[in-house]
Amino acid sequence: MKYCSHCGEQLNDEAVVCVKCGCSVASPKNKVLEDPNESTLLYAVLGYFVPLAGLILFVLWNETYPRRAKSAGKGALISVIVGAVISVISVIIYVIAITTLMHTR
Repeated sequence: MKYCSHCGEQLNDEAVVCVKCGCSVASPKNKVLEDPNESTLLYAVLGYFVPLAGLILFVLWNETYPRRAKSAGKGALISVIVGAVISVISVIIYVIAITTLMHTR
């Protein structure tokens, strides 16, 4: 989504002129702004590698930037799930290895 830098009205991607204020969208003076609430991969990656930061951003941004909050929260949740799965697999491998060693003696 694009927004007019002059009045903030939501614009079509092909718009040349803002329908609300009439300003030209194509001119350098009236640059088209991106949606400040747009979810980005950056917040998901941050949440994945630093789950606590993802959780904090989710809580702080939940009301003001719900898409960004959801992206950061998803990254943190995926990180926790992946860590839990790796832990369970590690314990299973450890138990199998110990059992195998005990039976070979």
